[in-house]
Amino acid sequence: MAIQSVGVIGAGQMGNGIAHVFALAGYDVLMTDISAEALEKAVALIDKNLERQVSRQKITPADKAAAMGRIATTQTLADLGQCDLVIEAATEREAVKHAIFAELVPHLKPSTILTSNTSSISITRLASRTDRPEKFMGFHFMNPVPVMQLVELIRGIPTDEETYATLLEVVRKIGKTAATAEDFPAFIVNRILMPMINEAVYTLYEGVGNVESIDSAMKLGTNHPMGPLELADFIGLDTCLAIMNVLHEGLADTKYRPCPLLTKYVEAGWLGRKSGRGFYDYRGETPIPTR
Repeated sequence: MAIQSVGVIGAGQMGNGIAHVFALAGYDVLMTDISAEALEKAVALIDKNLERQVSRQKITPADKAAAMGRIATTQTLADLGQCDLVIEAATEREAVKHAIFAELVPHLKPSTILTSNTSSISITRLASRTDRPEKFMGFHFMNPVPVMQLVELIRGIPTDEETYATLLEVVRKIGKTAATAEDFPAFIVNRILMPMINEAVYTLYEGVGNVESIDSAMKLGTNHPMGPLELADFIGLDTCLAIMNVLHEGLADTKYRPCPLLTKYVEAGWLGRKSGRGFYDYRGETPIPTR
């Protein structure tokens, strides 16, 4: 089926990036959030990020104007009912996602493909609580969405071939590359990445190295562009912990046990960049390690 209109649920870090790339690729985008302020901030950030692309000559001013003209916002979830494709990019909590789908599903047209940008939660389980499990998929973008080239496509047990083929084409049209993953906890990227981050936190917890030495060792020793603790702060420590819990519970293997120090940082509200403190303190001019 042809996709022309896209609904994006959530105007946060992921939602605004998803809206950005779809609008730039020529799709009509309707973005929703419970917060009017979040929607305003998202549109302003998309404008700023598109302007950065113009300044780097990646796109033209006309491209930017056209993309901004394709983005609309609403606080009413039901307004997304007529979209051809809906991408849920709300918080990484399963109960929240179920509640969103329960409210949205009665308003969807029969042909709408419903997807989740979840980074770890079972697609089959999310799909089972909707009226269209065969038209439900995991559509996992990487952060920051306009920059990162990968999209993980995750098929649930009931996902039909037409839905998969349609989304494969959509990924191509937005200029990304798809990696198909089976529906197991955390899929491919986070199944590999999060235990590495968790092990870095254990390395800090056990005193093997401090924040600076751990991040420097991984950047210089393995040529990673960002150290694992710096990356954890960028992702959000609450998100890292949530994914580790999904892995631990879903695979029942002690190697996925979240580090107690990661739990403590989240309990303290030190969630990384978004809260001003995590493994680094971001409240000054330059980030300072907190351990």
